[in-house]
Amino acid sequence: MSHALRLWPLLTGSHRYEKVVSTRNRGHGHYIDAPILAFLIETPNGRILYDVGCDYRKIATPELRARFFDPMRPLFEPPAMSEEQRIPHYLQRLGLAPGDIDLVFLGHLHFDHAGGLCDLPGCAVHVHAAELAAARTQRDDGVFQDEIAQAGHWQVQTGEYQVTTGVHAIATPGHTAGHMSLLIELPSGRPVVLCGDAADLAENLSDEVAPGYCWEDNEALAIASIRKLKALARSEGAELWPNHDFTFFRGLPRFPRWRG
Repeated sequence: MSHALRLWPLLTGSHRYEKVVSTRNRGHGHYIDAPILAFLIETPNGRILYDVGCDYRKIATPELRARFFDPMRPLFEPPAMSEEQRIPHYLQRLGLAPGDIDLVFLGHLHFDHAGGLCDLPGCAVHVHAAELAAARTQRDDGVFQDEIAQAGHWQVQTGEYQVTTGVHAIATPGHTAGHMSLLIELPSGRPVVLCGDAADLAENLSDEVAPGYCWEDNEALAIASIRKLKALARSEGAELWPNHDFTFFRGLPRFPRWRG
């Protein structure tokens, strides 16, 4: 068996922000709503989460909400997230608990992808070495330092590699220093590439436009990663899944249904 078994898209919240956040130099003054996604992957060797959403406490607690998110206004509104959108709630609906997750794979360390680590204490976490090193510079406003304080649980990675059966890590830097995407081979249908924030919207892929934020303003690196994903999709016959596109998300299986 050379493939994963099942893939669940999980809606862990939503953003409202100026579109230029997702499409570099496009969308000034135009606000969009965007999903905050995580993905549960079941494989013959265990369960993986690609990203984990936000830290619910920072959204639900007024003092923390003001401290962490008010400085982002008006470009970026505080995320919306319900108790039912926390990762443990989704796991409970499948008869699982956080301890049943064998690995968290973080595409990058921004708060809407790494904050939910607080709900998965002790879990092994893969992160790229360049991502962690850049986050520790404190020059990326999208990284909350308290959320990377659990580095003792992390397994720092370099390069591209097979995560487990049917799951392959793909280096897609540009949005952040060590951004990673995932290629997932499934029992039926086409493989799936979870783009992460290498491509927020379908528009990033179709028009080859970089995300609004690029690490050290390296737009060329971000576009190179988009083109790499498109080439991978052609060579593998894979689908590309953008990460913050509600129109695209609504076409995916609605939990607890899965792709397999």
